[in-house]
Amino acid sequence: MDFEDICQIVDTLVDLPVHSKRALLHDLAHRAALLLKVDDDTVSSPLLKREELGSTGVGNGVAIPHVRLEQVKKPFAIMARLKEPIEFDAIDGQPVDLVCLLLLSKENEQAQLNVLAAVARRLRTPELLEQLRRAPNRVVLYNLMVGRSGLYRSQ
Repeated sequence: MDFEDICQIVDTLVDLPVHSKRALLHDLAHRAALLLKVDDDTVSSPLLKREELGSTGVGNGVAIPHVRLEQVKKPFAIMARLKEPIEFDAIDGQPVDLVCLLLLSKENEQAQLNVLAAVARRLRTPELLEQLRRAPNRVVLYNLMVGRSGLYRSQ
């Protein structure tokens, strides 16, 4: 599955002004709840519970909060670059500024894990992370995530 199969440009955010992990998760949960047409708590509560099990901060300033929900029929993502890095209890202790929220279906667990692994692999590339941090807008950020990096060369 390609990133563009799970995320659209409209679900890509640049310079999101949040100041804490909890505020970030609530903001992303609210946006996801609107897409799912459910109340915020349907997304935020399981998301916060998942985060209590262990941080989804995977290192290098990246977090991939994720949750499996009954209401999700196919995986989708919200990609965000934060205005300022925030503390996220990441595995390497570094603050987070790139976040990809994944909402996954409860069906076909292996397929859902494959989506999570694919996003994690994509967000492990140092060159891509540098480009994402310098992307001037969400269109460029999105194109970098879907692999259209030739569309943007920073100075």
